[in-house]
Amino acid sequence: MLDQLPVKIVKRIVAKILDTDLIAASKVDSVWWQEVRQEAYKRWKNYATTIGHIQALGKPFEKRNID
Repeated sequence: MLDQLPVKIVKRIVAKILDTDLIAASKVDSVWWQEVRQEAYKRWKNYATTIGHIQALGKPFEKRNID
């Protein structure tokens, strides 16, 4: 039954899967693998952006470059 779901429904399901369970979901079939890959990249990009913002906030104080 899972291999018959429309792609829109698969996208909604994959968006709600925890990070730790994404690999297991990618093994259902090729459509799931593709959607899990896109979702994982989107989450990675969000995490990297968040970490980058946090690091950028800390750098002026570490370097003591206060104008």
